[in-house]
Amino acid sequence: MATAALIREALKKARRYKKDLDAAAADNELDPPDFDAKCEALLPVLSREIPVHIHAHRADDICTGIRIAKEFGLDYSIIHCTEGHLISEILKSESTKVMCGPLLCDRSKPELYSLTPSSAGILDKAGVNVSIITDHPVIPVQYLMLCVSLAVKNGMDRFSAYKAVTINPARLCGIDSRVGSIEIGKDADLVLFNGDPLDIFTKVIAVYIDGRKVK
Repeated sequence: MATAALIREALKKARRYKKDLDAAAADNELDPPDFDAKCEALLPVLSREIPVHIHAHRADDICTGIRIAKEFGLDYSIIHCTEGHLISEILKSESTKVMCGPLLCDRSKPELYSLTPSSAGILDKAGVNVSIITDHPVIPVQYLMLCVSLAVKNGMDRFSAYKAVTINPARLCGIDSRVGSIEIGKDADLVLFNGDPLDIFTKVIAVYIDGRKVK
């Protein structure tokens, strides 16, 4: 609760600062507020120029993050979302973007008590825009496809799992016009495998960056 209060207070202060700046810009008789570096840093957040990552594990913390984001009209996504499978209907109704993971970790703190590799699949079936992450360097990024395999093994649709590490995160990052899917006009960044990408024995046989073979 204290963390949420601090975040809300900082955003309220920045919103008030922006209001005073706009008022001074519109009326020469008004003095602008004193420069505030902290408020200045939050102005692009309030204008949705910069997206917000809300790191939350527990369902109540996830809901708190959503409430704050709605209050200030933020462009946000939930990182980890460990208990998201318990509130999938809420996440769907709020059109919440979710980065699910890491899956390869232990329950080293109370917030991870409900950790399950089935979470991504449950969220996907509920219609949530879900991406799968490793939280690198917590879990090295080379284990990403292993995390995808775990999600599929625990009920996630295979095609949805591929989207969770391609077009979904590209859309979340606002770069889907260039990457995330194989389409005319996009960057020709391709990886070729000698078998099923989710099979542990499958090997990469070629890598192309901007259409040029690099491996």
